[in-house]
Amino acid sequence: MSENLYERLASGFPEDRSAACFIFADGSEASYAALEAGVSRAAGLMIAKGVEPGDRVALQAEKSPEAVMIYLAALKCGAVFLPLNPAYTAAEVAYFRTDAEPKLFITDAQGFLAEAEGAQPLARPIPRTASDLAAIIYTSGTTGRSKGAMLSHGNLAANAVALHEIWGFSRADVLLHALPIFHVHGLFVAMHCAFLSGCPMIWLPKFSDAEVLAALPKATVMMGVPTFYTRLLANPAFTREAAGHMRLFISGSAPLLTSTFSEFERRTGLRILERYGMSEAVIITSNPLDGERIAGSVGYPLPGVELRIAGDAPSTASRSPSPVSGGGTGVIQIRGPSVFAGYWRNPAKTAEEFTADGWFVTGDVARRDIDGRVWISGRAKDLIISGGYNVYPKEIELVIDELPGVAESAVIGVPHPDFGEGVVAVVIGEGEEAALIAAARRQLAPYKAPKRVVFVDDLPRNAMGKVQKNQLRERFRDLFAG
Repeated sequence: MSENLYERLASGFPEDRSAACFIFADGSEASYAALEAGVSRAAGLMIAKGVEPGDRVALQAEKSPEAVMIYLAALKCGAVFLPLNPAYTAAEVAYFRTDAEPKLFITDAQGFLAEAEGAQPLARPIPRTASDLAAIIYTSGTTGRSKGAMLSHGNLAANAVALHEIWGFSRADVLLHALPIFHVHGLFVAMHCAFLSGCPMIWLPKFSDAEVLAALPKATVMMGVPTFYTRLLANPAFTREAAGHMRLFISGSAPLLTSTFSEFERRTGLRILERYGMSEAVIITSNPLDGERIAGSVGYPLPGVELRIAGDAPSTASRSPSPVSGGGTGVIQIRGPSVFAGYWRNPAKTAEEFTADGWFVTGDVARRDIDGRVWISGRAKDLIISGGYNVYPKEIELVIDELPGVAESAVIGVPHPDFGEGVVAVVIGEGEEAALIAAARRQLAPYKAPKRVVFVDDLPRNAMGKVQKNQLRERFRDLFAG
């Protein structure tokens, strides 16, 4: 067996290929045999269209089993898969097409599989090595142009095997899949665990609290973003009995509020398992399956992942790192078999983001406690320097979010004539600005407490629910100008 990721995933498919792979909301099913046949035909059509090993195959289409077949077919024929958000505009897509130069660009997954009916199926996967590229994942591009993270067959296999093991997946599981599949969470994290187990997935085109509630009695595991869980908690039908069949709820892609964690446990008796990852390394840390899951912590590094906290910011990554000791706060640096090789056609950015001794600088600020758990404070680029003091937004958000009337907050720094940057809390909720500031000052040092509180109806988010603080900084940049 070569190190083609498709072969590794297919080795977990059930021996009886008539077993369900996809279970749809109407109760119908599609088998693993149908998946394999579709993959082989789609791979054959790619080859007939001139796709060779190493060529890029881009897919911009809505979530569907056919889209999954196209992803696996790209792996099987040795191509490099490029998933794109269906919501991208023509201008955004033009950038990706120019940068990645895909040999094949697919926008109609069902139409492609229909065309593949007449193709000669690819019987055996094209041999690949662990270092050969399997996928390019473009980062969200919150600062400047998106960068293409190059993930190899070995990167993705190492992460999949580790997650399958530490989260206890087995053939007895049923994964509730309501995530998009243009992102690593739904495409790699969720589906790879299911494929390695040969278990079925309850396949929802998108999240709906009503559809998830209807599916829970048939599922055992659910992966979601924090918004999924807040929406479930807002539904009175989400009770301990409704979640009684589930063994595991996993959250990621954005920070999980402590209040959500606590209310979920109160409502269901279960603790959400929070993990931490990014496009460049898929999953990096996870709370334990068996053991204490603590609100606010993203747990421990995965098997095979080395993690250290260093004082260097990303812009100084190429210099010798300055390790932080004694539970101090610094930037997370990682290395291991799941860490990407670099950014597509961007050697300068790749060199900038790796240290001289080979560690990837994530840009996430965190500390490790005496037990080895990781606690993330936020992004290094979100660090606020006010009056010469470092202010970590997460610390302030944890205080603000617990105040009466506050549903959620995002803390940012904007230009201030006296302090350089002034701390601002952007809040969803109700209350008076002066009262919230006074309440925060009772729990925080004066330099950390917000100097202003502004109320909004919604916070800007990317496709996976992360708050886009760069947009907030631009919106409120003149708040102290007067």
